[in-house]
Formats: sequence, structure tokens, C-alpha cells
Amino acid sequence: MQCSWKVVILLALVAIVIQYAVLRPFRTMAHNILNRHRPEEHPHSFHVSGKTHILILAASRSGSSFLGQLFNHHPDVFYLYEPLNHIQTALKSTPANRRMILGASRDLLRGLFNCDLHLLEDYITPRPENHITNQLWRRGASKALCTPPVCDSFSPHRGYITERNCIETCGSLNLTLASQSCQQRGNVVIKTVRVPEVSDVRDLLEDPRLNLKVIQLVRDPRGVLASRMMSFPDNYLLMRLWKMKHQKPEGLNLTHVSVCEDFLSSVSTALRQPDWLRGRYMLVRYEDLSSHTLQKTQEIFKTLRLSFDENVMDWIDKNTEGNMGRWSYMDVYGTKRDSATNSERWRLRLSFDMVEYLQTLCKTTLHQLGYKIVNSSEELENVSLSLVEEHWRPFQ
Repeated sequence: MQCSWKVVILLALVAIVIQYAVLRPFRTMAHNILNRHRPEEHPHSFHVSGKTHILILAASRSGSSFLGQLFNHHPDVFYLYEPLNHIQTALKSTPANRRMILGASRDLLRGLFNCDLHLLEDYITPRPENHITNQLWRRGASKALCTPPVCDSFSPHRGYITERNCIETCGSLNLTLASQSCQQRGNVVIKTVRVPEVSDVRDLLEDPRLNLKVIQLVRDPRGVLASRMMSFPDNYLLMRLWKMKHQKPEGLNLTHVSVCEDFLSSVSTALRQPDWLRGRYMLVRYEDLSSHTLQKTQEIFKTLRLSFDENVMDWIDKNTEGNMGRWSYMDVYGTKRDSATNSERWRLRLSFDMVEYLQTLCKTTLHQLGYKIVNSSEELENVSLSLVEEHWRPFQ
């Protein structure tokens, strides 16, 4: 029986269709099995390690040490206090090399979040030998660096370890053991006052190898400046002179006090809710944290899906009692707070004309962050009248 060439072609096409129809379900099944446990591929895919990386951004004297300690006392957190200080010291921070320092800071943060603490060696002086150093700044502020496997002198379940006890007892720091300690914990938290704006870490937020969340801590700029005057008097001589003589000194230039611009820039970026920041940013006012520490801490931890551990509760109980009146602004890095009065104590540190001048410079920032303007000396000194809007919501 002879077939025409048209019939042959037709039979071939029918065979191909049948083969495709039969094999396609098996191919789909195989594809689903192979990809069942793969994470979805999208711009914000999380690092396969499952770690949560948390960056606390703040300005100096805004309460970031206090906030950092809440994380530091969580047993599943590896906490680092101001590691970028080493970069600014090594590279001699100036306005001219700001971009270079920010680039180096991002690279270091990326490495530290991935538990490579050896990267710090490039910025520590003298350079560590065999990965051992005693020059890591404020090493004792990190509980993870004072307990096993880094230091065997203290139990990881010990509630409170002073910095002095840690340094005197634990001795030099082994950065290899510190990296191991970091790898053993599910959360890495870094606190810094050396990144001015959230947009400066956009590259890290877009890095698919990181699961990065940013907590932006803000404080009333008037309180920030008052605290800086008390804590760093040599840097604010003219402001202190103003307070003593009740007259603004000639030549006073507060353009270097960039806290208002930095706060406003970061918050304005967050309010736009760009894709690279959406779902990864939380704004916290120091005044809310100081006045309602337990409630605010629980809210922060819930947002970050971090359990509220009893060690954190114990630390809050010991460091926010009403009898902490002995605490002084001169204790520059202290973390004890009288939650009832501390957040607005600055009102007794500045004269009304100083406050009025700052309000002129920071009017937009104060409004955006929910801080009230004072219009007289009587209002300023009446501490029973809060200058913090109670029901403020930044993203409504």
C-alpha cells in the first residue's frame, strides 16, 4: 500500500502532538517536584541561611544605645555596637571623603551581617595578629562577645554583664570565635549613628543575600542638641556660652547640626514607600520607647517576628525604674532611663530663645515627627505639658 507524501507528513504531525500531550504532564510534575522547596525569585528574596539582619539607624544622643541593649539581651541575637566607628577612625572622616566612607561602611556591614568579623581587621589599629585583638571599640557592649564560644567566663544565661567585667575577665577578642558566635544565632543586629540616611543603605536592602530590616530611631532634635551639649561640651562651646549669657553669640553656625535634615530626609524617603524599602522599615520615636518601654519593645519585636524573651523583660525592669534619678547626662553611654521624666528633660537644659532658634531651623522636621512647638518660656518649663503628640502616626 502506497501512501502519498502528504499522508506521511500528516501521520508524523499526529505522532508529535500525541507525544507532547502525553509527556507534558510528566514534565510539569517533575518541574514542580524539583522546585517545590525553592523560594520564589523576586527582587527581595531572602538569604538561604534564614537569618534576620537588623540595622538600627540613629543620630548620636538619640537613645540608640538604649534601644540596642533591648536586642543585645535577647539570647538569639548577635549584637554589634557601632562597628563603623573603626572605619571613620581609620579613614579620617571628612566631608570630602564622605562617599568613600559610606561605600566602605556598606561593604563592612554586608560582611558583618554574614558573620565575617575578620573584615574588621582592615580598620583596627594595631592590626590584629592571628585574628586576636583588644582594640574592638565597646566590645563589652555586646553580650555575645562576652559569653561562649567567645568567652567561657560568663554563662550565656547570665542576665547582666557589665562592660568592665567583660573586658577585665574575658581579655582579648578572638574574631574567629566571634564569627562562630554570630553564625550560631538567628538574628544579627547592628547599631550605628554613622549612616546619615536610610537611602545610604539601599544597596544592602536590595541585596538578595540579606534579609535586612531597618529600624530608624528618631528623637526630638531639641532634645538631641541638649544632650550633645551636656555630653560633648567641647564641641558646643558657643551653645553653652549662649545658655550662660542668655544671648546668641556672634558667629554661631549650626549648619553642622544636620540631625534635622537627616531625620527629615530618611522619613520622607520612607513615606514614599519605594519598592526597595517597603516592608523593611520601622520608624520609632525615642520618646515613645522611653515612656512606654515594655509596650513599644513588644511592638518592635512582634513586627520583626522576634520572640519576647524573659531576659529582655528583666533588663527592662532593671533599667527603666522610676528611681533612676541618679543617672546623669554626663554618663555619655549610659542606658538606664527614668521612663517618666527622661525623654523631655531637655526642656530644663535649654533657654527659650535657644529653643525658639532651633524650632526655626527644624520646623518641618518637628511637624513631620509629631513634636509640638513651644511659644513661651512658661510652656517650655511646664513639663506636665507634653511636647510629644500622643496619637502620632507617620504613615497615615
